[in-house]
Amino acid sequence: MNKKDVVIVGAGPSGIFTALEMIRRGSKKSIVIIEKGRSVEKRVCPKSKTGKCMNCKPYCNITTGFSGAGAFSDGKLSLSCEVGGDLPQLIGEDTAQETINYTDGIYLEFGADTHVEGLDNTEEVKQIRKRAISAGLRLVDCPIRHLGTEKARDLYLAIERYLVAHGVELIFGWECTDLIIENDVCRGVNITNGKEEEVLYGDSIIVATGRRGADWLEKICADHDIAHQPGTVDIGVRVEVRNEVMEKVNEVLYESKLIGYPKPFKNKVRTFCQNPGGFVAQENYDNDLAVVNGHSYKELKSDNTNLAILVSHNFSVPFNQPIAYAQKVGELTNMLGDGHILVQRFGDILDGKRTWQKELARSNLRPTLPDAVAGDITAAMPYRAMVNIINFIQAVDIVVPGFASIETLLYSPELKFYSNKVKMDSDFNTSLKGLYCLGDSSGWTRGLMMASVMGVLMGRRLAGEEDK
Repeated sequence: MNKKDVVIVGAGPSGIFTALEMIRRGSKKSIVIIEKGRSVEKRVCPKSKTGKCMNCKPYCNITTGFSGAGAFSDGKLSLSCEVGGDLPQLIGEDTAQETINYTDGIYLEFGADTHVEGLDNTEEVKQIRKRAISAGLRLVDCPIRHLGTEKARDLYLAIERYLVAHGVELIFGWECTDLIIENDVCRGVNITNGKEEEVLYGDSIIVATGRRGADWLEKICADHDIAHQPGTVDIGVRVEVRNEVMEKVNEVLYESKLIGYPKPFKNKVRTFCQNPGGFVAQENYDNDLAVVNGHSYKELKSDNTNLAILVSHNFSVPFNQPIAYAQKVGELTNMLGDGHILVQRFGDILDGKRTWQKELARSNLRPTLPDAVAGDITAAMPYRAMVNIINFIQAVDIVVPGFASIETLLYSPELKFYSNKVKMDSDFNTSLKGLYCLGDSSGWTRGLMMASVMGVLMGRRLAGEEDK
């Protein structure tokens, strides 16, 4: 029988840091990490050579593989417990912040940049906050440690090699298809590489499949009656402006985290993943859904800044499938763009017209995603979300004059899938004995740092069991 003490499904930050913390705590337990993608050194996107997305099969190398999707997008570590999901509600804000500080130290040990953005220029921050208040927005203070898309690769490669050197077994190219349940206890997982099927048993089964595995985990919870509740899904756009427009905010804060509840709907709308001098990028999900994201490199810079504007949606009665809803929005947008990302000028949205390619060519602002298709994102975006986005952009224009200009570009769809929130206690025990769900797939975290924190705490618990 193929058995390990700890079986981790998914080699994203939460899974990685579970194993890493166990090793740092001197654990002697046997650990295996199953990852359907590739190792860091084999994760290569061909777009840098081809100039367009090749829709790689079986998985997109940007979103799947060791280190997960976050590190290969922009690689930013949010160093405040106010950012990154609802984990502080589960474990307490003090514990969350203390563990962020500890986890940040591990990132530094493996080569993260020592510079932290957003700590200085307090008087200028006050002025930005003053404008945000007048616009009805809240500016969230959050120091940022920027790894950089290319630098994150080296950092996670070092971590990957460290895990292997300390006896962690990494199995790439294998995907978990189901859990093995015996007498109401999770005993193991079924895995496949597309040709063969295997059974892997463990004393502790950890599911850490990230946003890419959110819909899969939702199905698993339903199939095995694992206690959970409908979570939040974010639907929005990726906005791109010239660096000159964002110059002061980029200089003072690097990433301006703004939150608002615009009328008439008063849904939560927020900025996310700001990339000064960055590049808009396409990512592909396993079901051929093309979504937009942003990359930010340490060395390579563009003339533009991009960021996401996301509208939070919650569903309960009678419809409670937020992930399916967001996927339908994405599929409709993809259909209008013939499988590509759609881009539209903000001024054209206000004028009620589509954008044409020739209009983009005449603008001061040139798209950093060259294969995006000019069109009409409002033909696919739900009315409620679109009104929220428009009103939020106009509010941000008070904070950052020029943000709501005619030439400002909106790319769609930007979707963030978070699993239905798995019910658990502060030790991460789920309703199924032997099963733990971590990171973004659990519905409790959003982003690199908080997912890593959840892994650290899980690693401490598993290592601590040996001392009892």
